[in-house]
Amino acid sequence: YQSYNSSSGINAEYGQRRKQISLRGLPEIDNVKEVINNFNRHLHYTCGKDRNVATNKDFYFALANTIMDKLVGKWIRTQQSYHKNNVKRVYYLSLEFMMGRTLSNTMINLMLEGACDEALYQLGLDIEELESEEPDAGLGNGGLGRLAACFLDSLATLGYPAYGYGIRYEHGLFNQAIVNCNQIEKPDSWLTYGNPWEKARPEYTIPVKFYGRTERTQDGVKWVDYKTVIAMPYDSPIPGYKTNTVNTLRLWSAKSPNDFDLSYFNHGNYIEAVLDRNIAENISRVLYPNDNFFEGKELRLKQEYFMVAATLVDIIRRFKVNKVDKPDTNEELYSDFSDKVAIQLNDTHPSLAVPELMRILMDEEHLSWDKAWEICKGTFAYTNHTILPEALERWPVSMLERVLPRHLEIIYLINHFHLEDVRKKFPNDNDKLRDMSIVEEQGEKRINMAYLSVVSCHAVNGVAAIHSGLLVTSLFKDFYELYPEKFQNKTNGITPRRWLVLCNPSLSHLITEKIGDEWSVELSQLRKLEEFVNDKAFLQEVFKTKQENKRRLAQYVSDTYGIELNSGSMFDIQVKRIHEYKRQTLNLLHVITLYNRIKSNPNGEFVPRTIFFGGKAAPGYQTAKQIISLICHVANVINNDEAVGDKLKVVFLGNYRCSLAEIIMPAADLSEQISLAGTEASGTGNMKFMLNGALTIGTLDGANVEMREEMGEDNIFIFGMKVEDVAQLWQNGYDTRRYIERLPELKLALAQIKSGYFNPGEPHKFSGFADGLVDNDRFCVIADYEAYLACQEQVSELYMDWIKWTRKCLYNIASAGKFSSDRTINQYADEIWDIKKVHVDLNPPKE
Repeated sequence: YQSYNSSSGINAEYGQRRKQISLRGLPEIDNVKEVINNFNRHLHYTCGKDRNVATNKDFYFALANTIMDKLVGKWIRTQQSYHKNNVKRVYYLSLEFMMGRTLSNTMINLMLEGACDEALYQLGLDIEELESEEPDAGLGNGGLGRLAACFLDSLATLGYPAYGYGIRYEHGLFNQAIVNCNQIEKPDSWLTYGNPWEKARPEYTIPVKFYGRTERTQDGVKWVDYKTVIAMPYDSPIPGYKTNTVNTLRLWSAKSPNDFDLSYFNHGNYIEAVLDRNIAENISRVLYPNDNFFEGKELRLKQEYFMVAATLVDIIRRFKVNKVDKPDTNEELYSDFSDKVAIQLNDTHPSLAVPELMRILMDEEHLSWDKAWEICKGTFAYTNHTILPEALERWPVSMLERVLPRHLEIIYLINHFHLEDVRKKFPNDNDKLRDMSIVEEQGEKRINMAYLSVVSCHAVNGVAAIHSGLLVTSLFKDFYELYPEKFQNKTNGITPRRWLVLCNPSLSHLITEKIGDEWSVELSQLRKLEEFVNDKAFLQEVFKTKQENKRRLAQYVSDTYGIELNSGSMFDIQVKRIHEYKRQTLNLLHVITLYNRIKSNPNGEFVPRTIFFGGKAAPGYQTAKQIISLICHVANVINNDEAVGDKLKVVFLGNYRCSLAEIIMPAADLSEQISLAGTEASGTGNMKFMLNGALTIGTLDGANVEMREEMGEDNIFIFGMKVEDVAQLWQNGYDTRRYIERLPELKLALAQIKSGYFNPGEPHKFSGFADGLVDNDRFCVIADYEAYLACQEQVSELYMDWIKWTRKCLYNIASAGKFSSDRTINQYADEIWDIKKVHVDLNPPKE
């Protein structure tokens, strides 16, 4: 899989291109003709161009619309099947969906890739050039949004009736540029040229209220004097892999209401009247770029409520449509609501859905509190994604009172009845009442949204075994004592369609030749590969495939950064959001130590390494931005030192995103998963690397624990403190200086950072950063340094023996079955949502 589009500077040779097509299966001639005809039709009638003036962007749109033609019939049929069978549906609510590019994924799921490849080849076009025209739909910060995207793929592939709901951000996660070794944020205007994969649904626009006040009337509580924003839905089809199911992702865009403020017109201020409308539309203007950090801005609160308010009206509308015989009372109407509707809250961001559904049921549908509460508890489930205290949402009461006055009243009532339950369970325990209250009284009065979610949902889950264990022993310990039946674990997973079939076709082809193709929908089939761990010829093929993928990444680096890499070196990769708990700093200390060793013994033998970093820092997270800057300064020194040569290279891969990850994951030899034990909820990058045959160096944190269980401890490099060791370290009084004085290589590396060795033009730039590592090492980088270096020595030793290394790679691939998002979704469906798969037949939709 060496062919590249020319925009990447790589010429796709004829033989390579035919090989690529062969990997995707030989297309049927009729399918190729149909693609060519539809492509030309869309180029002419949709794009309004001919081949003489059309650009690659036009060709991309023509191809996308050609594929959409194939989707729409299945899409309509799927919705008809759900309606006809009156099935229970699951609604996945998430403020983030990191969908990436759609074209390649859709061609694969519809089994059109071979036909499209051949059709475009006959038309003299390069499909990879057209694929590169599509911007990433980066409507998420990282793991949370990418998990949501994987779940949508699995829900459709497995045939579950499901809908994703979120916000159609006009600007996704910012584009990252590195200028003078500093991160610069640039807007991600992914909708500039339009989006061929979405359909606007103006007939389903919904008014959403903000501000105002409440009034008590004979008919109940009324929300009055509010301001209105219009929610406009845009639907994107989510096709399953080799199935007829096409589910829907519905994203809401904020629009100003049609009426203008007449006071502006009365004073002749037409322009002001128009500009005032933009304020409402700001709600869906931009994704908040914070990951694992709660900022507490009013716009973010409005985004969260905007999404859930529009979504719940939509869900209730759909629920009522399926009611053939209208019951006499609303209590009868809603009696089976939770039998037909399951709502999953992806973290606490959509948790305002709870008071909103209570408001609708009580104030608009006139149900009693008890009945409304029963429906809510039967409908909602909550996934927690972090135990870091700075990431937990805690909204100021003063803000909620101003923006959502009725919802604050409802939250107070929920808390009142909750504390009654606490009193019954823990009589005369005022500390428990204080600690378990949804309303935090210390300092500024706040609402703890995680507590609200736990109290209101019938199921609460973590995303890896160790994380779920920490929830019930630390963050939600008291709640576990009160509601033990609510807590579950659902270890995260990834879709093998995007993260192996799409991104690594050479390895996919190799696996399919050995064990058949069922593994792509039943990933546990990969266990069959263990039969071949001693087959030297097969190991050579696996090794060869890895080298091809490494050359592909090396070519990308050469074209993008002008850095020439030794593709025979170990590709040691850490790509993820930049955050102190993920410990990119620990990796960097190892880089500096390797550099110092080479400099002190330039003629010594070293296992050559190319160490890659990648990831974005939240714009306001100064420490994370310093980490990026320091990495880039260190890289500049090392890469330009002739004494180092090919023994060591360091690359910061800028603007890390889904489409770049699809190049990186297949090329990795070593995956760095080195967060402090007890801080990473799960991780999914670790699973993507594992599935693509990288070995992992990591701590016993997140899903690393279960990965080791699946593959065996001999096939993963584990180092460092466990959760209990970290607790003991702090209990005993953690003093970094004891480690620094005992470890001269660490002392030297820290001194170099502090003195400006890598940045002589700004010698004091990182002195504060170095002091912070010594004086406030919250994530125990210094404490784990020695164990990390010792483990890296084992990595280097093994890399010298390609057969042993590749055998362990094969064990990793063979053990990845548990980490399919298909397995995760089946568990959610059976143990939380209680939903069944639906068969979709393909009679013409008009029938």
